[in-house]
Amino acid sequence: MSGLERIGVIGAGAWGTALAVTARRAGRMVALWAREPEVVEAVNARHCNELFLPGVALDPGLAASGDLGAVVAAAEALLLVTPAQHLRAGCRALAAACRPGTPVVICSKGIELASCALMHEVVAAELPQAVVAVLSGPTFAAEVARGLPTAITLACGDAGLGQALVEALGTPSFRPYLSDDLVGAEIGGAVKNVLAIACGIVEGRGFGDNARAALITRGLAEMSRLALARGGRIETLMGLSGLGDLMLTASSTQSRNYSLGFALGEGRALAEILGGRHSVTEGVHSAAAVVGMAEKHGIEMPICAVIDAVLNRGADLDSEIEGLLARPFRSEGV
Repeated sequence: MSGLERIGVIGAGAWGTALAVTARRAGRMVALWAREPEVVEAVNARHCNELFLPGVALDPGLAASGDLGAVVAAAEALLLVTPAQHLRAGCRALAAACRPGTPVVICSKGIELASCALMHEVVAAELPQAVVAVLSGPTFAAEVARGLPTAITLACGDAGLGQALVEALGTPSFRPYLSDDLVGAEIGGAVKNVLAIACGIVEGRGFGDNARAALITRGLAEMSRLALARGGRIETLMGLSGLGDLMLTASSTQSRNYSLGFALGEGRALAEILGGRHSVTEGVHSAAAVVGMAEKHGIEMPICAVIDAVLNRGADLDSEIEGLLARPFRSEGV
């Protein structure tokens, strides 16, 4: 495949903006689509995105636009950074302008709540003319935007396209590692958000480092069971888009999911926490979708089930924690 020089980034939140900066750093021509007119104006006139990525100076060569059709039509590859629960509607909005064979890289992490579909399944249904890849791994947007060293998984079923995307986006500080396991990469990215909320609760409740280490380990087992049931591979879950992403997100207040869990653990109400945020906390929606997918496939995921019960079903946090700790002893391999 020939070089991909013109990149369209759909979504100008923190992660979309960071990816646009990265593509510019790699020498590509980049158009960033933003829903908010004030973001378009800020990127083009002041070379910043104070609403979603404050304190980061943007490349003056990065152009933002509110014209979705124009951004899509001009792109040789698209990075979709739409929140997971809005991805289907976003694909429908850009379908008419998307040329057959256009590489579409999913950069959102989550599972569709209404259908329990993975993100690549949503895109395949709405953009059958596109060729799909997945970008997932341990990344904080601000660090990527500032050019700090980052490694990430790029999963693509077409090896030639995967290599072209690596060459289009990769830099000495942003290093994509190729995989062909879209399922494993996506489940790792979705489940780790739920587990990060759980780890935040552990820290907010003051349960200690032992408890957090146990939760990460047992959470990784839940993640792996679900991925294997869906046809993913265990080595993917042991890599950047599984264990790597979980370790990052479950240990830092930079993570929206971890910080939400921490606030819950301290006793704050969910509505209060979410009310003060501009950005989406994907784990809140993904918890129900993960549990729904697990039930569909007969997979036991008790940690994720507790988080879903607390976030989405009105369950009492202390009672759910007591129930989790009272579960029968069992073999570690189960």
